[in-house]
Amino acid sequence: MSPLSSLTQSLNRLASAETLRRAWSLLRHAPGGGVVMGQILGNLAPYTGTIRPEVLTLEEGYTRVRMRDRRAVRNHLRSVHAIALMNLGEVATGVAMMSGLPEGMRGIITHLEMDYLRKARGSITAECRAPIATAGERHEYDVQADLTDESGEVVARARARWLIGPATH
Repeated sequence: MSPLSSLTQSLNRLASAETLRRAWSLLRHAPGGGVVMGQILGNLAPYTGTIRPEVLTLEEGYTRVRMRDRRAVRNHLRSVHAIALMNLGEVATGVAMMSGLPEGMRGIITHLEMDYLRKARGSITAECRAPIATAGERHEYDVQADLTDESGEVVARARARWLIGPATH
């Protein structure tokens, strides 16, 4: 079994901060590594995979994720569909939040809202910085992701509330 296959299986069993960061450390400099990391995220959360996210940066509590413009994510106005943008906002807030979780903790989104500031066209990049959760403590964290177009204009802003707590098996 290849190291990537083993890592993917490990991530599918438990998407811990450590395994997310380990996967990124293996993929970040590889050709197409950000696309592969996005595919791993899509395997963990299948609906997320529908936008084909590409991870550009992943650090503890921080991420940048891109969604390329393609027909499947567009609406009837030839701009990126609102729900595709919402999906990108959710994945950015989730990866930022999950990448900073202490061992034995897990999270679930409990609220997600979006402000659509202008038509989104072209590739869209979401950026999110999240606080590092406290170990063993159940707590809600509010995080924000700004979604920008290729010119750097903010086209949408996602605000998410993540409930973080001890993992129970």
